[in-house]
Amino acid sequence: MHCVCVGKREKTGQTSFTNFYFVFHCLLAEAPQIMRLKVYWGQKPLMLLSKKPNNDSIPSYKNHNLSTQTNVLTQTGEREDKVVLFPSVLMKIFAMAQDKPPLLLMLLLSTLSFNSSFQPALVLEMAKILLENYCFPENLVGMQEAIQQAIKSGEILQISDRKTLATVLTVGVQGALNDPRLTVSYEPNFVPVMPPTLPSLPIEQLIWLVRNSVKLDILDNNVGHLRIDRIIGEETATKLGSVLQDNIWDKVAQTSSLILDLRYSTGGELSGVPFIISYFSDSEPLIHIDTVYDRPSNTTRELWTMPVVGGKYGKKKDMIILTSKRTVGAAEAVAYTLKNLKRAITVGETTAGGSVKVQKIRIPQSEFYITVPVARSVSPITGQSWEVSGVSPTVNVIAKEAVAKAKSLLAIRSAVPKIVKRISDIIGRFYAFTDRAPALLQQLQSTDLFSVVSEEDLAFRLNHDLQTVSEDPRLIIKYIQDSAAIGEEDSELYNVPEDITFLSALVDTTFKVEILPHNTGYLRFDKFVKSSAGAKLEEFLAKKVWEPLKDTNNLIIDLRYNTGGSSTSLALILSYLKDTSQKHHFFTIYDRIQNTTTEYDSLSQITGPTYGSKRGVYVLTSYYTASVGEEFAYLIQSLHYGTVIGEITSGTLNHSKTFRIQGTNIAITVPFINFLDNNGECWLGGGVVPDAIVLAEEALEHVHEIADFHQGLRSLIDRTGELLEKHYAIHEVALEVSKVLLSKWAEGLYRSVVDFESLASQLTADLQETSGDHRLHVFHCDIEPESLHDVPKIPTAEEVGYMIDALFKIELLPGNVGYLRFDMLADVEVVKAIGSQLIELVWSKIVNTDSLIIDMRYNTGGYSTAIPLLCTYFFDAEPLRHLYTVFDRTTTTMTEVMTLPQVRGQRYGSSKDVYILTSHMTGSAAEVFTRTMRDLNRATIIGEPTIGGSLSSGTYQIGHSVLYASIPNQVVLSAITGKLWSVSGVEPHVIAQANDALPVAQRIIAGRLLKREKS
Repeated sequence: MHCVCVGKREKTGQTSFTNFYFVFHCLLAEAPQIMRLKVYWGQKPLMLLSKKPNNDSIPSYKNHNLSTQTNVLTQTGEREDKVVLFPSVLMKIFAMAQDKPPLLLMLLLSTLSFNSSFQPALVLEMAKILLENYCFPENLVGMQEAIQQAIKSGEILQISDRKTLATVLTVGVQGALNDPRLTVSYEPNFVPVMPPTLPSLPIEQLIWLVRNSVKLDILDNNVGHLRIDRIIGEETATKLGSVLQDNIWDKVAQTSSLILDLRYSTGGELSGVPFIISYFSDSEPLIHIDTVYDRPSNTTRELWTMPVVGGKYGKKKDMIILTSKRTVGAAEAVAYTLKNLKRAITVGETTAGGSVKVQKIRIPQSEFYITVPVARSVSPITGQSWEVSGVSPTVNVIAKEAVAKAKSLLAIRSAVPKIVKRISDIIGRFYAFTDRAPALLQQLQSTDLFSVVSEEDLAFRLNHDLQTVSEDPRLIIKYIQDSAAIGEEDSELYNVPEDITFLSALVDTTFKVEILPHNTGYLRFDKFVKSSAGAKLEEFLAKKVWEPLKDTNNLIIDLRYNTGGSSTSLALILSYLKDTSQKHHFFTIYDRIQNTTTEYDSLSQITGPTYGSKRGVYVLTSYYTASVGEEFAYLIQSLHYGTVIGEITSGTLNHSKTFRIQGTNIAITVPFINFLDNNGECWLGGGVVPDAIVLAEEALEHVHEIADFHQGLRSLIDRTGELLEKHYAIHEVALEVSKVLLSKWAEGLYRSVVDFESLASQLTADLQETSGDHRLHVFHCDIEPESLHDVPKIPTAEEVGYMIDALFKIELLPGNVGYLRFDMLADVEVVKAIGSQLIELVWSKIVNTDSLIIDMRYNTGGYSTAIPLLCTYFFDAEPLRHLYTVFDRTTTTMTEVMTLPQVRGQRYGSSKDVYILTSHMTGSAAEVFTRTMRDLNRATIIGEPTIGGSLSSGTYQIGHSVLYASIPNQVVLSAITGKLWSVSGVEPHVIAQANDALPVAQRIIAGRLLKREKS
């Protein structure tokens, strides 16, 4: 049994054993001769770690808690080792570990002391090697001093087995520095072998080695396959320049594309990397490709591309690099650089993750060696490195399949220019937006397709780029999974002959007409037919469709199962839904192939009765409604002829052609017809969103509910207009808005309204748009809202202090500048009630300042009654100042608001500077105060334009409904000009972001003070 002791025997409190358990676990795992390991805390058994071979002969580990199993003993004769831990050293090491690198803990716990024959110098020497050679010295700061301190204390962990110690040191160093390249080994018989460097070999031998490590084959389609198993260094490449040029590079230059095979490249020199990169790059400009830091010499070397003698492969031809998990070292640098320069696609496996330079260094006065990475690479392209993590491939396949995959990729990439050219031709010839085509063609020419690795990938990128530029969701490039032929709907399928018998039967089978309860007409047709016998078809429609429906109260047109047809029949059906007294423009079609523009208007004469526009029309849709069915639903909304109820339609348009790119699975769908509505807007499809979105199977039930709601619309709109005329502060505007509302209702603009919430939204939009006053607002409320200005409550004596603390913030800024912030204006009666405390706690502390900043950035309003009192403090007692004039529409009174003759406490006066800070939140009464001070040139306003609220608004119920209108019933006239104040808010003297307003004000104050001192 081996016994490893740590520290002196002392009593101490609890501590964490996570790191120690990790060390002992690794010790047990890596030392085959140890089967059990007992860990003691002083004399108390702490844990028993044991391993037991399983069926695969791989050790499995168990942790026995010896606090309850103190008598666990080996009964199998297996070797059992013992570790004794004492508290004092643990506490000290843990204390150091908080401030020092984690590496210290592992080194301190791993020092060998066997009968005092091996000195602690091992740890110091190992640390010295790392400090002088490890390529990340910044990770080792403070290590040596901490080790020396621990050694002086005499508290060292003892491990008797040297190989075990090397294993534990390796685990510790790798774990602490997160670097798997660091290893410690015990090798008493190690003999360093120094392989001869290539430049020292005879020229004939060099040529033989190069020919065996660099091989070129020419594959089908003139694809070069260049296999490099060793990256030749700069000196060797210079010696063999003409040989390499004649036998390799000149032949590579003749290929159409190249596969650079680095799967078996396990050696080489980093100095040769620039030669390879340069051959596959342009001559100018030179490219910075790598930065190498060498720790032993503490030097940094930059690697750049260089001019190459003879021809170059350049950047135009396709290039694929093959990698494997064996690819290591300089070959990784080549793959990493060319990949991140976007010069080559990498195919295969993630590389080994080697190092620029690794040295195996003997620890002095011992037979231990430490392997250390002494140099590191940092790519200026990515700021990272291929070391340790390796180079991940663009396309991940197993190494043995990499060549076949590369060939298929090159075949795809060779076809890319032809595919792009074909797509460009199709867009130029067929795309309906002729003004957008040049930008699309330019985008196709400039799109970066370097890293395209499949037809699917190519289709995705082209589709993304074209839709971004065109903003047209109808223009689609897609990858077709199967090889089935692409079918297109032929509108001629919906053309019917002129035979009268056939036409009669067609109408009977295509159109379903019913009269539902509440005298509601129901019309269903599942396709839009096209007939060359227009008059005869119209005659049958008039007799069998419109005649039975003419006297119904409302009409339902069911398109839930309508999948399309011919657009030419749209005008006929729409004509029946409009009065014939005047001509109406329905839509326009531009045909790119025919280069024709056709306008579709209402028919001047139709057979049979028109349904007209006075009654309700309700169109039912579903996800299956497509093509011309969608166009009809879209026009119903655009023309305001009816209300659409149901599901969002399918988004399938009938005016596109789909072309398959020959020899590929890529197809492009191009809209060759533009469908423009009555407003001249081109409909880009994407599905029609109903006015009322419900499940298709429930749409019919909702029609009756919405139709009943529509019966009361006129009354609600009338009542809204009446409230405006009675209460809105500007009467002439109210009259105009009331007329506009009724006009919009008559034109059908309220057919899209389906409930009280949507009505409130539509009324608000119309009121604000027509009046130019954003304060007008209609809202839906199931219970009667409380008044916005209830009778103010006078606070009790106990509440006053709390109220002042909550509402007011004061501060004395540098330069004797006062700062006052309050976020609500209280009612004047409240202010009077708390006046004495307000003067004492707030006003007296800022009244004697040289200037004052009033912060209104977070004040959203309150009561306007206190404004005269507040303003009075900033003017002299005589004469009284006219602040503003208020006109109240409800009482039809005009009131001049003046400063007060007397106030409690001291006035700020009219001579000292006042600055008011504002934001987009500043509103209502706070705006009135700010505007008054601005109009009278009493303050400088700094910040953002205010919200534009109203001095007073009344809330009025619209009829007996659940809708309420908020109507400003007062206007303010300027004391200076006599004109109405704008409702758009207060424009500051100095515009600044709200967050910057205070420092801006302080800078202005400091500037003015400096100017006064100079004058």
